[in-house]
Amino acid sequence: MTDVVDSDELLRRMQRARTCARQEERTWRARSETLRSTDPEAARDAAVRTLAYETVITVLDEVLTPGRHPERT
Repeated sequence: MTDVVDSDELLRRMQRARTCARQEERTWRARSETLRSTDPEAARDAAVRTLAYETVITVLDEVLTPGRHPERT
């Protein structure tokens, strides 16, 4: 099924996605810190997931507020 959405609804969906990604990034970062000493492999996996969510957040930030974010090197 295909839904047609207007630009305002698309914007709201992207903002919700960014909020969700921020929450997931915080969750995985905390999990990585917790597991670092007890399970290095799981901590590494959590760190990779954290990086993935950071990337999603960066892209959504640039789409939603273009030019307001410093370039990361």
